[in-house]
Amino acid sequence: MGEIDIRAERLKKLKKLKDAGMEAYPAESHRDISIADVLAAFEELESGGKKIHIGGRIMSKRGQGGIMFADIFDGTGRLQIVLQKTEVEQALYELFIACVDTGDFIEVSGTVFKTKRGERSLKVQKWRMLSKSLLPIPDEWFGLKDEEKRLRERAVDILQNEELRKMFIRKSKFWSACRSFLEKKDFLEVETPVLETSPGGAEARPFITHHNALDMDVYLRISAGELWQKRLLIAGFPKTFEIGRIFRNEGQSREHLQDYTQMEFYQAYFDYRGGMKLVQELYRHLAHEVYKKYTFIINGHEVDFAEEWKTIDFAESIKEHFGIDPINCSAKEAIDAAREAKVLPTGVEPNKERSIDQLWKQIRKGIAGPAFLVGVPIFLEPLAKRSPQNPNVVERFQVIIAGSEVGKGFSELNDPIDQRKRFEEQQRLRDKGDEEAQRLDLDYVRAMEYGMPPAFGFGVSERLFAFLENKPIHEAQLFPLLRPLPREVY
Repeated sequence: MGEIDIRAERLKKLKKLKDAGMEAYPAESHRDISIADVLAAFEELESGGKKIHIGGRIMSKRGQGGIMFADIFDGTGRLQIVLQKTEVEQALYELFIACVDTGDFIEVSGTVFKTKRGERSLKVQKWRMLSKSLLPIPDEWFGLKDEEKRLRERAVDILQNEELRKMFIRKSKFWSACRSFLEKKDFLEVETPVLETSPGGAEARPFITHHNALDMDVYLRISAGELWQKRLLIAGFPKTFEIGRIFRNEGQSREHLQDYTQMEFYQAYFDYRGGMKLVQELYRHLAHEVYKKYTFIINGHEVDFAEEWKTIDFAESIKEHFGIDPINCSAKEAIDAAREAKVLPTGVEPNKERSIDQLWKQIRKGIAGPAFLVGVPIFLEPLAKRSPQNPNVVERFQVIIAGSEVGKGFSELNDPIDQRKRFEEQQRLRDKGDEEAQRLDLDYVRAMEYGMPPAFGFGVSERLFAFLENKPIHEAQLFPLLRPLPREVY
């Protein structure tokens, strides 16, 4: 029987319920205990013979004649219920047989007992409908197998996939562990604007929308308040963090989405050397708190967060693999090397900056990590402080895990004159067609001119969680964005 036919049959059952005087979608429930609490206190409830009321979704239904069995799930646990014709009012018993389907939410009252096979169960005295389902949930043993259908029918997939449900519980714990780690170190959680007149704090293409009340175009932010949190450093807050949604109008891949959660924190009177130690501590904390382990298999790499993290120098790595000095080479040498390695960026006019960046990303694929990448050229990072030992590089590190960047931090640039020059260079690249280059933000430069303390900043997205789960990032989101499909009209 097809879905449309099943729905038609369930509509008939809905009418039968109403004709029998039973509400199919009541507002009130008399549920007084969760199934998890029933199972935890089962012996006590059984010996006392206490009548209880539970509610939940019918996951399976079986039996015939004088006895019916069903498994009910309420989000906290699962329990078998037993209806015997001799124990339930005849009209209610017959209505259960005729009208209840898997997927329905019902409320039952009765006492707990163990069957002859020792299964903990509830003997039903009364029942009523809480929500009649009109569409069938897939068979529990088979569930949703098609990947796209699983993502489109996410609620059903989570309902039937216990491991998937546990993953999203872990994701909640992941962000909670991030928050508690920072709060214990006296960081203040803040909220910064999502709508901006000039997107900054990252190299990415933004989403543009129109603000009707102010009659102007605005941008969805591309970072978790980087330039705003640095304004808070200027304002006198020494430690801030934000966990929030960011939006980047770019391509999708196993590691990239356009709409995702990122955590960023900033600490005054601190630099990237101390930041490396702090980030290492944070990642180990997350691994232990959420997973109770330190070793993971990620994208085919074995990664041990407990081991000593390596430090990789950007320029030395490029020299070793491609034979050019990324800092002192000419634009032609960089472009030729990228062309020979078949990593020349497309869609923009070839330049030294993007060519060098693509060469590094090719090297990065083979690094299991965890490792810190340091010695990044200044032309690849417009917001980080120059190294006093080598003004051609910045005091920045990237966390490298399983061939990818999974977190970035640096000593924040607090020289407004230098910052303006770098913004102007980024704007020049942007004017030549590089849509990922940053914009000249004069308002931020003006704020810096009031004085900004030396500081360290760091950001990491939910890519880290997806990596720890060894999942593509879209599968680690509750409801990833998908192109809508046309729906049949019933």
